[in-house]
Amino acid sequence: MNEEMLNILASVVASATPLVIAGLGETLTERVGVVNLSLDGSLILSALLGFAAAVASQNAVVGIVVAMIAGALIALIIAVGGIELRQDQVAIGFVLTLLAADLAQFIGQDYASSISGPQLLRTPLPILSDIPIIGTIFFNQSVFVYFSYVLVIVTWYWLFRTRPGLALRAAGERPEAAYARGTNVNRLRYVYTVLGGALIGIAGAAYSLSIKPGWSTQPGMAGEGWIALAIVIFGGWHPFRVVLGAYLFVGLRSLASAIQRSPDIQISVVLLNGVPWILMIITLLLVSSGAIERLLGVLPRSAQKSMRNFLRSDPPAALGTRFEPE
Repeated sequence: MNEEMLNILASVVASATPLVIAGLGETLTERVGVVNLSLDGSLILSALLGFAAAVASQNAVVGIVVAMIAGALIALIIAVGGIELRQDQVAIGFVLTLLAADLAQFIGQDYASSISGPQLLRTPLPILSDIPIIGTIFFNQSVFVYFSYVLVIVTWYWLFRTRPGLALRAAGERPEAAYARGTNVNRLRYVYTVLGGALIGIAGAAYSLSIKPGWSTQPGMAGEGWIALAIVIFGGWHPFRVVLGAYLFVGLRSLASAIQRSPDIQISVVLLNGVPWILMIITLLLVSSGAIERLLGVLPRSAQKSMRNFLRSDPPAALGTRFEPE
């Protein structure tokens, strides 16, 4: 594999990282039964505030913390509106994503010309970065990328291998049954909604402090929140599938961009840009139609159960609904 191809693959991993972090944050939120539709605006606002705080303090860590707080506060508004005020979570989230994006545009006017500020660029991991091919692609990256590796493993383990994770999933699937077993459903929804929002804030900081350092009046991450939401659905609310979906989407987008630059290949730009979405839709149709289920029949019974859990595409049964303890 030549150096150019390795650099392209490393770029895909880096560019997909904010989608991975935001997607995992949204996965936790939706698994507990709350819909955070403010994701796009939250990404934009946290990217701005994280960059502004980093510039003011000349410390990238301060920028990340501020971005986390911004994302967590937006998510908290959705939790309060849905749980305490009994309003529609989707409507609140949609309004907030528009408000947050416009607020970022207004506040960010003074930072549009700022090109200097702390950045978290590539930090090769000793020994691991020296591994042929794999080291170049996965271990010659920024701290945000390494954080995403840890986050996906911790999220999967927490959801499927711990009792608190079981309570989390129960709150999103059968809140009445979870409550009957002593789980404070609404408190869990507050905790994981705010935690998911904080992760979305980190994803925003990853854009402005690493992937696309700086700020512009037309934010480069605009629209990425909607992509992250689609990837969560495509990933069937499973951490590993969310990561694969993010890498696949960015990989196909990079491929489409490379084809557009090639004078020897004449393909419609609209078609190229639509390929990632078309593949997502095809995958969802295959899973929902039962075609994948029939293919799993040829596997050993022990493997079938694991694959069914991995390919699960149904949303949490209580997603977006209110729970009122008696």
